[in-house]
Amino acid sequence: MTMATPVDARNEASIDPGTTVGPVRLTVADLDASRSFYERAIGLRPFERDDGTIAFGTDAARPLVELRGDSSAPALNPRATGLFHLAILVPTRRDLALALVRLAQARWPLDGASDHLVSEALYLSDPDGNGIEIYRDRPREDWSRTPDGLRMATLPLDLDDVLGELGHADGFQELAPDETTIGHVHLQVSDLADAERFYNGVLGFDVMVRGYPGALFVSAGGYHHHLGLNTWRSAGSPPPPPGSVGLTSFEVLLPTRTELDRVLERVRSAGLEIESVGDDRAVRDPAGNTVTLRSASPS
Repeated sequence: MTMATPVDARNEASIDPGTTVGPVRLTVADLDASRSFYERAIGLRPFERDDGTIAFGTDAARPLVELRGDSSAPALNPRATGLFHLAILVPTRRDLALALVRLAQARWPLDGASDHLVSEALYLSDPDGNGIEIYRDRPREDWSRTPDGLRMATLPLDLDDVLGELGHADGFQELAPDETTIGHVHLQVSDLADAERFYNGVLGFDVMVRGYPGALFVSAGGYHHHLGLNTWRSAGSPPPPPGSVGLTSFEVLLPTRTELDRVLERVRSAGLEIESVGDDRAVRDPAGNTVTLRSASPS
């Protein structure tokens, strides 16, 4: 499917264009099994914390995924609201090829692989069934545009062509590259109109794709999407029981304290409750997903 999307849609109500997505926090049933997966198959380094959780990233200061283990947690319900997938962005196509080799070395199966025109992506699931995308972006100047906007699609990805980036040398890399980040988070929600009112109307993310059946894609600064929202399995569904395996929260990272305060004021004006999580603030979306709001700078 090919779709045209609006670009340069930012207005005064838009979230700051420097906004990004930060760590994704998950509850897992078997912390040891998940640790092995995120180390061996994904190539992230573990950093143990005093509270028993483990953060994974390329260095301790920039965690991408944070895991809390609970063997008694209710199992992941694929039809409940929550995480559809977290998306790990690698810097180059060669890094995507190395990620594919890493998965093969770990004997971890793919759920799929797609060319989205603006990006190329591998799809898989962790030991608890949490969805994961590993992808690389094409340069923005190479994104195809029509008079109506940005063109995206879901096409088969030629894995042999991706592996051709490696040539005959350096076919394995144990760790993901230092520049690896969380590029976006894709959520299961119960109602798209409610989700749009929250993520666009309250937080200020710009709508990039509205015409994809059962889904909505929003972003900051003209990116193809920082958040995906869909009802493919979760239309009308309630949140999972508290403490269930799956999404605990994810982070929206504002570039400055001033921008964070501006978003928090919009949340208050909408009559939504703001929770304190240490030094951070959190709000729940209409589907019950917890969004942690944080500033990248003290000023």
